[in-house]
Amino acid sequence: MKFSRHGILFVISAPSGAGKTTLVQALRKTGRFFYSVSCTTRAPRPGEIHGEHYRFLAAADFLAQIDAGDFLEHAKVHQDLYGTLREPVLSNLEKGLDVLIDIDTQGAATIRNCDDPIIRQALADIFIMPPDIEELRRRLMKRGTETAQQIEFRLATALREMELWRDYRYTIVSGSVEQDLENVRSIMCAEMFLSRRLTLNG
Repeated sequence: MKFSRHGILFVISAPSGAGKTTLVQALRKTGRFFYSVSCTTRAPRPGEIHGEHYRFLAAADFLAQIDAGDFLEHAKVHQDLYGTLREPVLSNLEKGLDVLIDIDTQGAATIRNCDDPIIRQALADIFIMPPDIEELRRRLMKRGTETAQQIEFRLATALREMELWRDYRYTIVSGSVEQDLENVRSIMCAEMFLSRRLTLNG
């Protein structure tokens, strides 16, 4: 008697500045899952490496991949295009490997409404909610990568995104990185043992 299961698709979303990138980096150091590196047309920030943090694409190349149907989801966020490649996500799920992606609320909604039954059954989506908008402003200013105008634009976007928390299966009100990490790991562990995810063989 042996149990098996398909992989779980863990989707993490958060407004810009809520600490999602730091959280995902910490998860990648210890997690047993495939991390799907998103594609984007935005310019790399200092220290970002192509293929590790993002796949940085020219706009023409990104649009060509949209036309080819290569993306599981794609969206325009803060004037730039972002997308998740379909093939590596599906192939790993079918092998029984868990997959982690961090995407915006538009992308999460697209995946939630995906026609593919494997994707729909695998999905476990998590929203990281900032404690309040002033804390989000403080974190963005501390980051020092945006102008004052860009920060205000991101805050306006964040307010719209924060209204969508009920669309997610799980919502974590962000505290320290350590607390957020522990909470996400707890969700991942619980999802792995859901009876509906298991198949009994033999």
